[in-house]
Amino acid sequence: MSNEKIKVGSKAPLFEAIADNGEKISLANYIGKYNIVLYFYPKDFTPGCTKEACSFRDNWDKLKDYNAIVIGISSDNLETHKRFKEKYKIPFILLSDSKKEIRKKYNAEGFIFADRVTFVIDKNGIIRSIYKSQFNIEAHINNALETLKSLSVKNESK
Repeated sequence: MSNEKIKVGSKAPLFEAIADNGEKISLANYIGKYNIVLYFYPKDFTPGCTKEACSFRDNWDKLKDYNAIVIGISSDNLETHKRFKEKYKIPFILLSDSKKEIRKKYNAEGFIFADRVTFVIDKNGIIRSIYKSQFNIEAHINNALETLKSLSVKNESK
């Protein structure tokens, strides 16, 4: 799958990884139950990544209103994720991708720096939005909320 181009309309590549709480997480367990905001970020405790995580945290209630879960992924280890999550009161899952295997599946490797990219995946496991910007950090949450809102409207009209 890693050689295929991931795009809006693609089936989200499945993966398993260990979460900040030590539990094994499988994306497949959330498909069919939730909309998923999956975001890749470079590094815990850096200014941009902290701002991004906090923007998802500060919009947590809105995200839950759209029946969405958030999964943040970086190559930081689990201990760093735990400290980051505690310090900033992050209410969502952080996954460690130290070998960058999940990044490869999502074509989110970056060139010099790890990519900052957010995917919105609907309940059927289909990627509905991809937003990539290293520096326009606030736009990640805004794009996710807009996409979730449009999914909500589509579901209401069925």
